[in-house]
Amino acid sequence: MRGPRIRSFGWLAALLVAVLLAPTARLVAQDGTPAASPVASPGASPAASPIASPEGSPVAQGETIQSPTRDQLRAEIDAELGYTEAARQGGTFIDSGVADIQTLNPLLSEEVQTGAVMGLIYDTLLGSDPRTGQPAPLGLADRWEIAPDRVTYTFFLNQNATFHDGVDVTSEDVVFSMDALADEATGSTYTGTFNNAVASYRAIDPDTVELVATEPLVSFLYDIGALYIVPKHIWGDVPFDQWRTHPGSTGQDTSMVVGSGPFKFQEWRQGESVTLARNDAFYGKVPNIDAYSLRIWPDQQQVVNALLNDELDTAGLEPADVSAIEGTEGIVVTDYPTQSFTYIEYNLDPAVTTLFQDARVRQALFYAMDRESIVNDILLGYGEVAQGTQPVISYAYAPDRIEPQYTYDPERARQLLAEAGWTDTNGNGTVDREGQEMAFEYLYPAGSPTNDQIVAYIQDAWSQVGVEITPRSLEFPALIEATTTTPTFAVAQYGFNWDASFIQDAMFGCDQYQVGFNDMRYCNPQLDEIHNQARREFDEARRADLLIQASNIVNQDVPVMVTHFSQEIVAYNDRLQNYTPGPWGTELPYVWIQE
Repeated sequence: MRGPRIRSFGWLAALLVAVLLAPTARLVAQDGTPAASPVASPGASPAASPIASPEGSPVAQGETIQSPTRDQLRAEIDAELGYTEAARQGGTFIDSGVADIQTLNPLLSEEVQTGAVMGLIYDTLLGSDPRTGQPAPLGLADRWEIAPDRVTYTFFLNQNATFHDGVDVTSEDVVFSMDALADEATGSTYTGTFNNAVASYRAIDPDTVELVATEPLVSFLYDIGALYIVPKHIWGDVPFDQWRTHPGSTGQDTSMVVGSGPFKFQEWRQGESVTLARNDAFYGKVPNIDAYSLRIWPDQQQVVNALLNDELDTAGLEPADVSAIEGTEGIVVTDYPTQSFTYIEYNLDPAVTTLFQDARVRQALFYAMDRESIVNDILLGYGEVAQGTQPVISYAYAPDRIEPQYTYDPERARQLLAEAGWTDTNGNGTVDREGQEMAFEYLYPAGSPTNDQIVAYIQDAWSQVGVEITPRSLEFPALIEATTTTPTFAVAQYGFNWDASFIQDAMFGCDQYQVGFNDMRYCNPQLDEIHNQARREFDEARRADLLIQASNIVNQDVPVMVTHFSQEIVAYNDRLQNYTPGPWGTELPYVWIQE
């Protein structure tokens, strides 16, 4: 839940891969990349705008814009990806991770692994083109129209869609789900984005829904990408402010886990596994496999061992794992750039900590880090030093236009700390100011040796300029709790996936604190205005210029330190057919397992 990147095909598409996921998302492991769940990675691609013709050129005012139909787009995708007919039905696809899922309520999901599982159980209103990540009529909507006013969107639901208990999916369920997403009491991190984009919505008839945008927005279909459809007949009597802690979300009452997706919920053994069964009544492509199982392992080394012992079908690898896996008979290893970045966020709320109020302190910590060494010596080249905030596959990626370039310069770091009043007055090696030492706890996701190495390096590098950190690794749900629900943290490390609009207001917008991904409580009105202009700009080149301006502001203010852009490494068993790992994920219903 938050973000993605690259190429552009015919129309649009945003977050589904075999699975429907939210537009942006926190990443769990592998130095912050989405490797923890190579089956489905959220996102969307930058290409065509929602107010564009199929060829990508602007459409004249006064015309109604029609999306492709599900059948039209499906035929194009299947032909291009070269899917083969399944020679065999059945079997269980075994996925792997080092962190458990957060919740069984899709509207409360805010990281990749949970989103991947929820996206197999629940449909979103929109789907996503697996080639591009752009919004596509592959979710509950078979197609949509954009009216001549360029703000009125009409979505036509699949009339064969039913929930797993056999109840029809109707526009009433869609409206109910929007009510939940729009209400801050629900606790979704996508509420801010949704409310900023949507002026109104209504059911026109049982199979048709209308949404009205606040204004013509290039980002609109991305902004509603997190709209998972939950059944009103199941959740309608539960007040929104109880959803986060309700047994239907926490796993105590699994009878409430009723979606309309290609897989039905079967079991969640917390800390061990999640199991789903094929939905034979699915209105779309019924999966070839019988079941999907996510196995949770205590650490990355056990994931690697399980892969080598033929206990898994797929696993995200860390750089140091590649040499042990590559060349193993029956295992394919692939890597690719992603839409994600790894970052360190600072708590800028003075009521929590006053350590980071001065931007010079945050800039100093940037200069004190040798990121080339991190990429070359720890990531073994599987990544790129970040200049700015736009990932390598973004249409706004422009490293030469980013200022300043935070090259490794510990002397500059010491100078900036001194200018901000932080010097070592008592000679203990740690800088201090007005009786307070620059010492704090550093939170990061548990389970990744790569993360452990990066944090150990940062601890040493920052100590060289008089900054003392106490590393603390947390299981991912606990990390999210510490930085979002009760944001009393000082510094935390995460990875993040961007959607294909690459507009980053979900993390940096003033109004996104606790309703989006702005854990830092950062606010820059100038940046907000640039992001607002980008959301209204339908010319991609001009929009890219705006996003580069925005990236430079974040780069100067440093509410987060983007350390590197991630490269994903995935290993999988070669018995998997139609399995195509990449930035936009894999369509799991099409995968079949060869004997």
